Amino acid sequence: MQIFSTFEHSAYLELDITALEKAGVKKENILAVPLNNRVEERRLFDTLHRADGVSLFDKGAAIATALSVVGASVGFVLEWGPIYWGIIGAVVGFIIGFLIDFFIFKVVHKRKRILKGKKSEVVLVVNCSHELAEKVEADLWEHLALGVAKIED
Repeated sequence: MQIFSTFEHSAYLELDITALEKAGVKKENILAVPLNNRVEERRLFDTLHRADGVSLFDKGAAIATALSVVGASVGFVLEWGPIYWGIIGAVVGFIIGFLIDFFIFKVVHKRKRILKGKKSEVVLVVNCSHELAEKVEADLWEHLALGVAKIED
């Protein structure tokens, strides 16, 4: 019988492996595999098939709207007129909003991700007899396993 479980990287994993060995499971029948953390950065721009919920467009659209209204109003007194100044205000506002979102995404959220310190999990695979299966499963739950699954041979 094979029993699969997942753990956080912690001392509980080591304690569980030691407890399994004391319960009668041989070292050769225990496999602990650490999962790798994601190393690639998230993409800034979404595609049709993949979206992560981060939008760099929202603040740009809002600031562009505000600055286009101000630009059109001021444009009545300026030489080029309200249409050109409204367009200039919209472009400048969109660029300002985009840069604000870009800065927040790249600097502030990156720091938060580093501070969270998300650790990869460890998958523990135990080969054991049917007689030991209940003891092994109880032992895994006792040592704070995140999940446990059994597969019979």
